[in-house]
Amino acid sequence: MDIIKQFATKSGDTGSPEVQIALLSHKINKLVDHLKSNPKDNHSRRGLLGMISKRRRLLSYLQKKAVERYKDVIKKLDLSK
Repeated sequence: MDIIKQFATKSGDTGSPEVQIALLSHKINKLVDHLKSNPKDNHSRRGLLGMISKRRRLLSYLQKKAVERYKDVIKKLDLSK
């Protein structure tokens, strides 16, 4: 996956907060598009809210531990916080 390569801090990195946030953002964007065409799919909407919550927690963790890495991820993914 090129998302992992783009955000990895080292070779074989799949667990760093940056990679997890990027993968969640990709899944969230796909699910938002799905929900636009299927507005009554409440099961997927609940999953979306869970993903958004997890991404928010990871961003909060990254902001506390490494502010520069946090700012870099926010800028690359075009997120607002």
